[in-house]
Amino acid sequence: MFQTLLSLALLFAAVYVCFGATLFVNQSRFIYFPDPTIFTTPEKLGLKYRAVTFTTADQVKLAAWFIPAEAAKGVILFCHGNAGNISHRLETIDIFHRLGYATFIFDYRGYGRSEGTPSEAGTYRDVEAAWDYLVSRENISPSQIVVFGRSLGGSIAAWLCSRKEPRACILESTFTSAKDMAASMYPFFPGRLLCRFEYDAAAAVGKINCPLLIIHSPDDDIVPFSHGRKLFAAAPAPKTFLQISGNHNAGFLLSAGRYKKGLEDFLNKAVRSKE
Repeated sequence: MFQTLLSLALLFAAVYVCFGATLFVNQSRFIYFPDPTIFTTPEKLGLKYRAVTFTTADQVKLAAWFIPAEAAKGVILFCHGNAGNISHRLETIDIFHRLGYATFIFDYRGYGRSEGTPSEAGTYRDVEAAWDYLVSRENISPSQIVVFGRSLGGSIAAWLCSRKEPRACILESTFTSAKDMAASMYPFFPGRLLCRFEYDAAAAVGKINCPLLIIHSPDDDIVPFSHGRKLFAAAPAPKTFLQISGNHNAGFLLSAGRYKKGLEDFLNKAVRSKE
């Protein structure tokens, strides 16, 4: 009996250690899910767009779309989530267009037609290069740029806004940090110790000086609602919290009316704050 229990304990320990080692070594595979195929374009929605490329500080060429709007109120710099590519975000592009904003959406390195391999430092270089492209090559004033990030993109957007001065920042379904997410997703492992990524949005929002909108759903099945509330608590004023409903990937669609009204109200207020 003792030998059987000992064998089971050793087997459990071996499986535990092996799985923990897999999490530690292959973390990028649990964070980034790029899709190289661009399966559609804004033309599907009847929207004109320009496919553009720009280069990061470490010489990685990235692909992006610029979708103009007539008499645009500003430009949304769109940082998408950790899966797919820019062609999976047409619904959100359409929302921004209907609100009267142009959109600049780019693919991180390794996503879509962008070169390279994704990494945390790389995504920061990518979003900084996207900002520089808008300011330097499109001649758009920082006061006309609204930085929007969803899920992982929210952490990347927060990092940028802690270093730049856009008109406003919008973070949707964003976690407080990668380490907090690791602890939440793998409670039976020392997630914070094993996690080699930071993506510390909670620290970044504390340094944001522009109007900030946090959007989150209590029904989020990936990023706990508490993360959104903690981000809001960590941020200085002016700030707004928009509670929506629905799961992580479709909440903005399932809460369409409330979502669009919340965006419009926040953006209108952000415009007035700059006047």
